[in-house]
Amino acid sequence: MTQSSTNLPRIAIVGGGAGGLELAVRLGKKLGKKNKAHITLIDAARTHLWKPLLHQVAAGTLDSHADELGYFGLGRTNHFSFRLGRMDGLSREKKEVYLAATLDEEGAEVLPRQAIGYDTLIIALGSQTNDFGTPGAREHCIMLDTPVAAERFHQRLINSCLRAQAAGKAVGEGRFTVTIIGGGATGVELSAELHMTTKILSTYGLSNFHPEKDLKIVIVDAAPRLLLALPERLSASVSLELRKLDIEIHTNEKVIEITKEGVKMASGKFIPSGIVVWAAGIKAPDFMKDLDGLETNRINQLVVNRNLQTTRDPSIFALGDCAACPQGEGQPNVPPRAQSAHQQASMLAQSMADLLRNKPLPEFTYKDHGSLVSLGDYSTVGSLMGAIASGSVFIEGYIAKGMYWWLHKHHQIAVNGLFHTWLATWAETINWVRNPRIKLH
Repeated sequence: MTQSSTNLPRIAIVGGGAGGLELAVRLGKKLGKKNKAHITLIDAARTHLWKPLLHQVAAGTLDSHADELGYFGLGRTNHFSFRLGRMDGLSREKKEVYLAATLDEEGAEVLPRQAIGYDTLIIALGSQTNDFGTPGAREHCIMLDTPVAAERFHQRLINSCLRAQAAGKAVGEGRFTVTIIGGGATGVELSAELHMTTKILSTYGLSNFHPEKDLKIVIVDAAPRLLLALPERLSASVSLELRKLDIEIHTNEKVIEITKEGVKMASGKFIPSGIVVWAAGIKAPDFMKDLDGLETNRINQLVVNRNLQTTRDPSIFALGDCAACPQGEGQPNVPPRAQSAHQQASMLAQSMADLLRNKPLPEFTYKDHGSLVSLGDYSTVGSLMGAIASGSVFIEGYIAKGMYWWLHKHHQIAVNGLFHTWLATWAETINWVRNPRIKLH
């Protein structure tokens, strides 16, 4: 969509993740279509992939290109403009967002450094992996922050299986180890997905590769149990399922160094590793720690009030993982989860309309609908909050799996609408029948 009027209020959204993209679509339909505001979405990538799917891309059970959504096309359909670029600075005085130059794979400039003006700015940059300064982490670990990183992991996994096929070793001689640092949802889901992937992979002609004896999957976490932020019953159920799959679990183990050979822990343990994935902890992008005087916390999140306005500039809002939003006296901040970003995007869509009409802004109240953890084809477990008088109900099996699938569809509907999501689901079903179970290239 092209909006030529320079007199329209300018609303810029930086970050096209789950929250930012849903907000751009809502505002485009609510304000952009009616020519009440000029909506601009800014992102460093050309396409969007729902972040909870990255573990499937890494394992090869999802082709990222089949599920990606192009920002330019979405903007045209939903009445917002898209600008390609990575934010690296801000001028609150000039009301400008600064984007670094965009380069191609050979280092040639595609787009020069840009300045994007705004009247209202919404920062939705999400989070990235926090390695806590651990020596060797950046050099020797894969951080599953982006589809590119997930694809890189997948290629290394396939190459390792091919090497095992060509080596002609005896079964179980020199097991290849994948170590996952972090026992949160990403680490847990990746471990189960990897186990399932390698079992399927061994049926595609890799006669010398036996996943049960040639592959070792290890999870390491400093916490006393997996999924510490989730109910203990859910954690226990997941741990039991993973141990049935012979996935090795090390809790209460702090990683102190990553080397080319493997993972060192404070207890003295050392895990020789072929691939190391860091999935422990998050932080907002580093450049945000000093973003033109805006208040941030120790993990670079922008501190906001209950209206999601930053504490030092009412014209700048933040949502999702990059925002530190209070819940109430004595309570922790809103957790960095996809459902938080979805709820905040819904509220901000109304807030922007209220702002244009000079009406009071609503306050955000987080509603925890529970948690779901997928263990590939093996199981799905979860807890639904507020379902019964005690506050939650535990679910697993096909019911939980169906609800996990619905979370993804709910996001697709929010972005693409019901009809297009229905068509895409049929296409996915056809591809599931036509294509191999896993990506082999």
